[in-house]
Amino acid sequence: MARWTNRPDGSNWGDFGEDDQVGRMNLLTPARRLAAMREVREGIVFTLSLPLDIPTIPLAPSRRPPVLSAARDEGGDVYNRRDPDGDELTCDDRVLLHTQHSTQWDSLAHRGRAFDADGDGVAEMVYYNGYRADEHVHGPDGADHATRARALGIETLAMAGVQGRGVLINLEAAFGREGRAVTFADLRSAMDAQGVEVQPGDFLLLYTGFDQLVLEREARGDGAFIATQCCALDGTDAPLLQWIVDSGIVAICSDNVAVEALDSILAADPPPLRLPLHDLCLFRQGIFLGELWYLKDLADWLLARKRHAFLLTAPPLRLPGSVGSPLTPIATV
Repeated sequence: MARWTNRPDGSNWGDFGEDDQVGRMNLLTPARRLAAMREVREGIVFTLSLPLDIPTIPLAPSRRPPVLSAARDEGGDVYNRRDPDGDELTCDDRVLLHTQHSTQWDSLAHRGRAFDADGDGVAEMVYYNGYRADEHVHGPDGADHATRARALGIETLAMAGVQGRGVLINLEAAFGREGRAVTFADLRSAMDAQGVEVQPGDFLLLYTGFDQLVLEREARGDGAFIATQCCALDGTDAPLLQWIVDSGIVAICSDNVAVEALDSILAADPPPLRLPLHDLCLFRQGIFLGELWYLKDLADWLLARKRHAFLLTAPPLRLPGSVGSPLTPIATV
């Protein structure tokens, strides 16, 4: 039986196949990867991740820093363990990891919503391309709270070959660090001023200066609320959402906490669609979102040279069933 007969307005469900699980990442073709490699001129690399344990004071209560400990076996901790009858040492460790705490990818199973996919007049809880909550994305099961995305898990992105042309728009250079919901007019203005050209198959990176706020907060050691500072995309701006659809980009990545402005979700009386850009990207279009990337060094280097494009290599963990993943993206210029 088909998962859906209706698809949401403005969606591309089915355009890449009935069983597609990577959405617009299908536009990242071999030709587009070759074009990305031609952006490399200097051979210089930039690491685009925060340390995985930052922020040490969480920005969201459900997302906490990793906890490292020694791996254990019947002999106890496998750490500084001297080999029997020898002088060599072994260390193994393990980690309790919140996959969306620091620099991260959201999988397409990260956000879904109620939608009448089968046309019977009753809304079902579904994700991109009609995959169902509980049937395909299993919720907590048993005392261990085990979960598993049997479809749309982050491993689908890992297998898609996450390497292509990145383009960076420096929103901090355009608008400073004050909180601002960036409309399409704002974005277009910044792109024109910086000579940014976006092509189908590109990864769109947005630098806002938020990564510096995170590190400054870390240095102070406080829990100051910073989530609404700096630029973020205005998910309520219809021209912006339409441009995202028309652009052919495969992902949007930012140094901030959610890519989009959080005014709606933080309002005393939030609207039914609290994260409209997440809805467009993850639920309707299959555009992946990257959050809390470290972009300052790359952004400064590009701005000083009036460049904006580079080769981006950014695979997530191949962790079957996970709805998100930490990563260490690399930009090569």
